[in-house]
Amino acid sequence: MLPTRLCIMRKLPSVLARTLTSGTSASPGLPDLSEGQSPIHVNNVRSKLRDIVGASTNWRDHVQAMQERKALHTLLAKRQEDLPPRRMKDSYLEVILPLGSQPEIREKYLNVHNSVRFGRILEDLDSLGVLICYTHTKQEKQQRSPLSIVTALVDKINLCQKIIQPDCDIKFTGNVSWVGKTSMEVRMHMLQLHDGDYSPVLDATFVMVARDPENKRPAFVNPLIPESPEEEEIFKQGELNKSKRIEFSTASLLKMAPTAEERNIVHDIFLNTLDTRQEGRGEGELTSCERENCLLMSFRSRKLPPNSVWMEDAKLKGLQICHPEERNIFNRIFGGFLMRKAFELGWATACSYGGSRPFIVSVDDIMFQKPVEVGSLLLLSGQVCYTEKNYIQIRVHSEVYNANTREHHTTNIFHFTFISENEVPQVVPKTYGESMLYLDGKRHFTAVMKEI
Repeated sequence: MLPTRLCIMRKLPSVLARTLTSGTSASPGLPDLSEGQSPIHVNNVRSKLRDIVGASTNWRDHVQAMQERKALHTLLAKRQEDLPPRRMKDSYLEVILPLGSQPEIREKYLNVHNSVRFGRILEDLDSLGVLICYTHTKQEKQQRSPLSIVTALVDKINLCQKIIQPDCDIKFTGNVSWVGKTSMEVRMHMLQLHDGDYSPVLDATFVMVARDPENKRPAFVNPLIPESPEEEEIFKQGELNKSKRIEFSTASLLKMAPTAEERNIVHDIFLNTLDTRQEGRGEGELTSCERENCLLMSFRSRKLPPNSVWMEDAKLKGLQICHPEERNIFNRIFGGFLMRKAFELGWATACSYGGSRPFIVSVDDIMFQKPVEVGSLLLLSGQVCYTEKNYIQIRVHSEVYNANTREHHTTNIFHFTFISENEVPQVVPKTYGESMLYLDGKRHFTAVMKEI
């Protein structure tokens, strides 16, 4: 196994090799927040969340359980100033995924390549992020939390290991790193045990929002007080992340026209794909009307450049029926499940496009726009939207289809950056809409490359 992995590593670009050896550059010096914390078994995270909320484990009783939560409205704070401030160490948690010491749990996490399924890791990160936020907002006198804490955004997940071993213990750590009025940023880290030491695998930044017991309106959360220069730096980074998200959203191609540089990129692609060959009479023999018609026809006639693939031919689709098994503690479909299914489709899209096994480099900017109800038909569409050398940028669009009304509603947009073992064909947009997807993919790819 080791010689094979080393052989694959030699084929990958040097930028990834630097990433694998240097750790996650996005993380400033982290203070030690553990203070003798006892690790939680990964299987107990979801059960702890159910206890905090009072959720039922029986689907038939979920309506009654949610009805009982209405009485918790009286426990909500009227203003943030009424809530006691918290420290970063107050929300610090460690979770153990004992793949090495408990082989019986490996099956759930194993993929066909004998490494860990990254989609399962996404599920664990999502559950841990919510539990960390409930730890931050916990009130000693309250047996159940009046807050409904849900994932609003996956800001970024950057990996510094290409392969996650299936027979070595994994440790997740995390804490609340920034707090607004009703939202919290959570930073999590994943490490894997090798030769007696835990080495970093990934860093993740999630944004959670707090809402009332019925998950209808925003609710205030405890303020966060940094206690050291390192914590001050982490808190400032949270503020900066928020500003970057606002800036990125403001510059969205759905709101603003492409920049001058981006317009030139689209125009160059258009000119490079025009089929300008003329048959029959020479241009001097054509009437002005015929020349105009030829010009129109040449604009319509497109040719694919060498070693390229039309964007319309670089997509995969999937359908998922959302069963009660995949519900969260609020009886909506679990966000981690949505991320897992989207990642798996994105991986399959990158695999079929590149013709070899792709490796995840980064996940960024996953916005949870609309909750998914149990019983929904979930339609997923994976699209290659940008390529560069060995890299493949994948966009997965998730929507819910209502069979009764025949309406479609977007629930999520997922962005994944993969690297293939070999250089991949260039993806080429044909329409203006595809060109906007191409530019959006390029923006995400550029942002990821800056991080690693």
